[in-house]
Amino acid sequence: MNEEELRKKEEQLSARLARISEMEARILSKEKALKEKEKAKKQVLLRLSPSLWDDIAQWAEDDFRSINSQIEYLLTEAVRRRKGK
Repeated sequence: MNEEELRKKEEQLSARLARISEMEARILSKEKALKEKEKAKKQVLLRLSPSLWDDIAQWAEDDFRSINSQIEYLLTEAVRRRKGK
């Protein structure tokens, strides 16, 4: 490779690196926004019968989710179906 080809390759690599840096910055920004949104989640006290708790706990385990995540998933699905989506 001659010097001209090396210079062009270096410019191409520099341009790629700049694009990657921009993409990383956008990803970090989106991650930060998602974390802020997650912090904004509302907390609710929920009382369940022991048998319902056990059923949800087993279902959550089957789906590899925490009990909290399972309840949130079920509520999200119920709302989605109610809205007809």
